[in-house]
Amino acid sequence: MIGEAAEQMTELLDQLGASARIAADRWEPVLREADTLELAREADADVAVDGTGTVVETEVEAVGRALRSLARAARVYGRVGEVAWRVDGRVLELSPVVSDAAPVVAGEDVRDLGALVARQVIEALGGSVALDGETLRVTI
Repeated sequence: MIGEAAEQMTELLDQLGASARIAADRWEPVLREADTLELAREADADVAVDGTGTVVETEVEAVGRALRSLARAARVYGRVGEVAWRVDGRVLELSPVVSDAAPVVAGEDVRDLGALVARQVIEALGGSVALDGETLRVTI
């Protein structure tokens, strides 16, 4: 239990630090090549992933945390048991994002720090986050 709490605290501090550095225009991401399909798979083992990825240069750890946070917010605030990523090159689609969860997952309703920072990270790296019905489209 203590180990899990320590991991959660570390992730929270990482998110707060990234958000502060992005807001202050002082974030210096460490870019590495990664396959988008593998990024989605490695972000959260409990989320189904399918599709075809492509190699991108990105901040792998921050994007992994972002994808995990978005999927978690969709599950928790949407009260759904499962969500899934569909990967098509640089575009990753998360569904379902039901109406209760949509503003939180999109980072428009600040009830989830992880989802808010996820949007900041993805946009700071030149990507985008947009809702389309019950699908969240993330472009990396």
